[in-house]
Amino acid sequence: MEKLIKPMSGYLALLIAVFSFVAAVFSFANVEESSLYVVLGVALMIATFFILKGLMIINPNHSRVLNFFGKYVGTVKENGLFFVNPLYSTIKISLRSDNLQGQTLKVNDKMGNPIEIGAVIVWQVGDTYKAAYDVSNYTSYVRTQSEAAVRHLAGSFPYDNLEDEGAEITLREGGDTVNHILEQELSDRLAPAGVIIKEARISHLAYASEIAGAMLQRQQAAAIVAARAKIVDGAVGMVEMALHKLSEKDIVVLDNEKKAAMVSNLMVVLCGEKAATPIVNTGTLYQ
Repeated sequence: MEKLIKPMSGYLALLIAVFSFVAAVFSFANVEESSLYVVLGVALMIATFFILKGLMIINPNHSRVLNFFGKYVGTVKENGLFFVNPLYSTIKISLRSDNLQGQTLKVNDKMGNPIEIGAVIVWQVGDTYKAAYDVSNYTSYVRTQSEAAVRHLAGSFPYDNLEDEGAEITLREGGDTVNHILEQELSDRLAPAGVIIKEARISHLAYASEIAGAMLQRQQAAAIVAARAKIVDGAVGMVEMALHKLSEKDIVVLDNEKKAAMVSNLMVVLCGEKAATPIVNTGTLYQ
């Protein structure tokens, strides 16, 4: 589990290192006076080296994981110059948000149709202990698990409701709901690496090239049928209204044969793709 620590300031240690280095130079400069200056100079140079090794600079939104001979000591997330035990080994881990532009994957949706899907994921490290020690390489872990999550999402829902009319959620029309499901699955998959998912969105979604043409024709046919159905519904309503108004206001009395002819003419006019050409009948309705 992550443990935050605050080391001592490194400015005092840096000042001591400077004085130690100056004293070592002074000692080596006076070697001829006494052999003790050699020992003192070497000791001061070693002390300077150890002090400088213990200094570390942590930039904003960065951290250092400290380890002492295989034992986790803690994590430093504060910014600045610090001094720690020179024998500590450190691991640098960035705390900045990062974008993962996943490659476009070719997978099958819930109905078995081949589709192309890609996602953009915004993530950052939240637990440095898990990122450093629970997985071998947390960046590679993020890439692999993100691809697995996108594949699982694509296989859980149909592309659209052309084949599955009862589907409540589809990849094409799911919008924020699909993105939220993807975020939740990514959070569950990447929790062992201490990674936080800030945002995940589908960036590319299309039928695979081998069926794209056929599916486009199918979508166009479905749109045409839906439009025709709406036109017919409207035309039936208009014909019904016309007959009702004629009968209500007693403008003309129509028998069943005349009504059938009128309905036929009105349906042709209202449902035809082109404007109808009127024909003036100078005789009777039966001629």
